[in-house]
Amino acid sequence: MSEIAVIGGGLMGHGIALVLALGGHHVRITDSRPETLDAVPGLIASALDTLREAGAIEPAWTDERVNGAIRRSLDLTETVAGADLVIEAITENPDAKRAFFAELDRICPDSTILASNTSYLDVFPLIPARRQARAVVAHWYTPPYIVDLVDVVPGPETDPTVVAFVRDLVVGLGQVPIVLKRFIPGYVANRIQSAIGAEVYALLDEGIASPREIDDAIIHGLALRIPILGHLAKADFTGLELLRHALTNASYEPPKARTQSDALDVLCQEGRTGVMSGRGFFDWGDRPPAELFRDRDRRLLALKKAMKEVGRMEGQ
Repeated sequence: MSEIAVIGGGLMGHGIALVLALGGHHVRITDSRPETLDAVPGLIASALDTLREAGAIEPAWTDERVNGAIRRSLDLTETVAGADLVIEAITENPDAKRAFFAELDRICPDSTILASNTSYLDVFPLIPARRQARAVVAHWYTPPYIVDLVDVVPGPETDPTVVAFVRDLVVGLGQVPIVLKRFIPGYVANRIQSAIGAEVYALLDEGIASPREIDDAIIHGLALRIPILGHLAKADFTGLELLRHALTNASYEPPKARTQSDALDVLCQEGRTGVMSGRGFFDWGDRPPAELFRDRDRRLLALKKAMKEVGRMEGQ
């Protein structure tokens, strides 16, 4: 059991705090905005309802028990006092992170491990030099209480025992860590997702297929096999010689990474920014965002349960 501080109570922060509390840790959470911190118990209660409904947690995990394990405070010094691990989940802004880590350096004991939940920023140059040995990336995916993947990434000077501590903590939560050799923006899953995104935006902008057709191709083609085989095990079943010949004889060059999409620009200009606005690529009707998120989470939990029952192929 560890004392862990989570800095940032928004979309990721409250979910990480919940995962840690369910893992038996004492958690403190803070946010620079009082209204965000005030919303944390309600967000956690909603997530707990979904998890209980799916049978994903024991009934003994009542709202009172979980909220008792997560202490909220607007005071940063109070939040990090005595913490073994501080997880930063603030805005993805280099200047904000640099200032924040400088403040942590001032108020945290030398023994504290500093972890960042950043998705794309190389935070290590933003962390004071004397903290480098005890700095690491610990990157969760949304929603953290359902998606088990956690990227654990050392910096150039990170002590291997720190990496092992964070990896073992993630395993103890019942989640799946992957330990990278060094930092790369986007890690593994987000890089693969970005490559898919580049292809999807090219298909949309060139008018090759509609949003519904593209998602149907992913759901009914790729997605059925990916949960069982991933990509490289699927390659083994396809046959590596066939894939090697396909590469040699390829007559198609995938699109490069994109910095702009006409289809995306038009939707954003029309105010169709996604679930929070009720419309994006699809029309989500008049259902409140919270209801849509819960519907998504129920389906993810049902799929996760089915995947656990099916299991992985022997040899993977």
